[in-house]
Amino acid sequence: MKVSARNVFRGKVAATRPGTVNAEVDIDLGGGDSLVAVVTLGSLNELGLAVGSDVVALVKAPWVMVLTDAGDVKLSARNILSGTVKAVEIGAVNAEVTIALRGGTEVASIITREAVSDLGLKPGVAATAVIKASHVILGVPR
Repeated sequence: MKVSARNVFRGKVAATRPGTVNAEVDIDLGGGDSLVAVVTLGSLNELGLAVGSDVVALVKAPWVMVLTDAGDVKLSARNILSGTVKAVEIGAVNAEVTIALRGGTEVASIITREAVSDLGLKPGVAATAVIKASHVILGVPR
């Protein structure tokens, strides 16, 4: 599968919570890393998502926000993924920041150069990737 999304996560469905219109899907990425997606109930059924099934989660890098000092802040985003900056690639306007999570999963984010500077992002710095569950697109292998 070739896609333009920088973040392609392969995992297993750990849990589903169907609602009237939408369903939450917990995804085990291995190594203790996990992701939550919100999809329509129709997509849950059409994709055959059930506990233990293989799943691919796609997240475009611009949909990933980066925090360095979350402190006592509570966020409405379901995916708050802590790790360490692995790499920062600076472009003319934006930068790509790669965060290595504790379990080994890597998350790529596209943020402004100014944000990289303001947050003090460089390899080795503790950082948190924040992804809304509604920004996680799910697929299944054929």
